[in-house]
Amino acid sequence: MDVEVLRTFVAVAETGQFQAAADELGISQQAVSKRIAALERHFAVTLLVRTSRGSRLSLDGQVFLPHAKKVLAAIEQAERAVCPGSRPLRVDVLNRRISPAQAVYRFYRSRPETDLDAVTLSKENAAQAAQAVLEGTVDATFRALPADQVPAGISAERLLDASLELLVGPGHPLADASWVSPADLAGHRIWIPGIMPGTEWAAFYQALSEAFGLSIDALGPNFGDEALMDTLADSPSLATLVGSGDRYLWPQTHDLRRIPLHHPTPVYPHVLLFRNGDQHPVLTALRDHLRATGPRTPHDVWVPDWVDR
Repeated sequence: MDVEVLRTFVAVAETGQFQAAADELGISQQAVSKRIAALERHFAVTLLVRTSRGSRLSLDGQVFLPHAKKVLAAIEQAERAVCPGSRPLRVDVLNRRISPAQAVYRFYRSRPETDLDAVTLSKENAAQAAQAVLEGTVDATFRALPADQVPAGISAERLLDASLELLVGPGHPLADASWVSPADLAGHRIWIPGIMPGTEWAAFYQALSEAFGLSIDALGPNFGDEALMDTLADSPSLATLVGSGDRYLWPQTHDLRRIPLHHPTPVYPHVLLFRNGDQHPVLTALRDHLRATGPRTPHDVWVPDWVDR
């Protein structure tokens, strides 16, 4: 059933005049008459009785009117629900400890009235997360996705390069270094539990390993970040990699050290993926915020060959 036909019927019922309804809707009186006639043919009943003074509702029309109003109200509510800015912006940050989550949190703190939801699609790879954006499960996601793999209908903007840092315990041979180069890590075991095969971060660490001859693995069970920190604190040889904007906490007695990597500086390129033409005002504000406040990309940056430079 045509929504405009319903809207015309309600207008005539409320004004009692075909011409008044036409003026209200911005159409001709003839168009109003045709719409009402089509509606009455559809139901095979008379909904409006024409009189010399205008029109009035028939008994069938009186029964139908409240239902027609409910349909129009539901349609208006549905339209408002999907209008830009009428609902929270839903952003996938992958993991609440890493740079994207922290950047979105800083954005929120800079404007606490902002209506947004931060979610973690931690088990989805980049392609699956991009599909979630296309399907509307989320409005945007931070992923490291090669430009040639960005699906149609998705825009990609590289807004957050996270420089890598080495995280070690006080007994590690590199614990007192002010900085190290990736080549200095050759021969040291780098443990990153939780790397999932087939994900973009697995591809990133594989490329990093091959570029600098590193030993990066995810062997053994993953008992969470706290267990990882405990293990690093007690180990004289184990290390892991974290992003410069990642937020990890550990007891002061662990005495863990974050050591920047330079010459070159490996960065994890968090790309914001969102639907083409998405006009949600919070998305626009978030992109502007990240452009203005995001960390500067180092001059000696290293990224995998599959990353769009």
